[in-house]
Amino acid sequence: MGTTQSGILAGRLPLAEYEKNFSDLHPPLDKHEALVAADRCYFCHDAPCMTACPTSIDIPLFIRQIATGNPIGSAKTIFDQNILGGMCARVCPTETLCEQACVRNTAEERPVEIGRLQRYATDTAMRENKQFYARAASSGRRIAIVGAGPAGLACAHRLAVKGHEVVIYDAREKSGGLNEYGIAAYKSVDDFAQKEVDYVLSIGGIEVRHGQALGRDFSLADLAEQFDAVFLGLGLAGVNALRIEGENAEGVDDAVDFIAALRQSKTRVDIPVGRRVVVLGGGMTAIDAAVQAKLLGAEEVTICYRRGKEHMNASEFEQDLAASKGVAIRHWLQPKRIAVKDGKVAGIELEYTTLADGKLTPTGETGIIAADQIFKAIGQTFESFGLGTLQMEGGRIVVDAEGRTSLAGVWAGGDCVLGGEDLTVSAVAMGRDAAESINRAFAAEAPLASAVA
Repeated sequence: MGTTQSGILAGRLPLAEYEKNFSDLHPPLDKHEALVAADRCYFCHDAPCMTACPTSIDIPLFIRQIATGNPIGSAKTIFDQNILGGMCARVCPTETLCEQACVRNTAEERPVEIGRLQRYATDTAMRENKQFYARAASSGRRIAIVGAGPAGLACAHRLAVKGHEVVIYDAREKSGGLNEYGIAAYKSVDDFAQKEVDYVLSIGGIEVRHGQALGRDFSLADLAEQFDAVFLGLGLAGVNALRIEGENAEGVDDAVDFIAALRQSKTRVDIPVGRRVVVLGGGMTAIDAAVQAKLLGAEEVTICYRRGKEHMNASEFEQDLAASKGVAIRHWLQPKRIAVKDGKVAGIELEYTTLADGKLTPTGETGIIAADQIFKAIGQTFESFGLGTLQMEGGRIVVDAEGRTSLAGVWAGGDCVLGGEDLTVSAVAMGRDAAESINRAFAAEAPLASAVA
């Protein structure tokens, strides 16, 4: 079907174009390229890149190991801190984390390609199925983990290494959480998310039960009775509503559902997209939805964000990527009303905004953008069903520095906790650290007392 047709259609492009459009965003380095890239590192003694990494990977060490022809040793250095280092190498906003902090990141130079070097090392180890960890003798302890996303998987792996038995409960059909369902398809190709899950689970001692949802199939109280400890890595399953006229019209969709459908499609040909698409939001989800709508064959894609460019959660790199794909980004616009014709989206009325005394204020001036599809990417919410009396604040779980919640024997981490950063690498760090805290509690053979007042 050609893109001159209006409406939301699948198969707008030839198959070959889908394959090209959704190819690897950052192709992997070959051996020679990796050696050249590694040679640019100064191997700083007090490396700022390490401080900028939420999982505190010894970046100078792993790059030195690559430079000396030891990518397997490099991978172990990475996995010691971040067992999901392969996916993080693909999806981390390195331009705002380690690479931004790189001492070579100046007006005259570009930073060391830390992310691509990390991928080179971890891909090498996984391709050769190098297993660096063996389970300790059985401890006799059993831990329940709710959520098979980055936080849950990192926690499970570290606990399994310690000799504990782990059961992961996840509501979806596949493990991986955000890595499987929430990442743009061109950032993780060749079913890498599931390959990484298989690699993590190969340690043994971890059982995953899919199709099991907290609050529907079991409660936190149920788990507390059956297990020695519980870790909650629930992520953010809800989507914020626009609360404007026309929101329920055909053609108004959640961006997270659109991204998830793309990730589960084998060819992308079956994913429908509009001819004129508007995406509402300013974060990574908005960018991913907009870029992929364009790659599916949408003629016009516009991101509308209620604040300025400098306020967008999406990094400058991601904003530039969207622009390079033909996505228009318009600022200081908030949705006012969705225009509907015959039950379907026909356009969206937006109101211009400004900052008055530091507060976002509508100006009263409006405009309309024609559209046949609108994606909502204005933030996700935490669904707290089945948590009982667990202390919450701002719609998130309250935890201490070790991830302990207000209930004895219950830890939490990732996006579901107060202060979660909506980053895969941060979720991994929280899951890993909670596992260490759980293990220390077991080793002390002391009552698992509440840590949050």
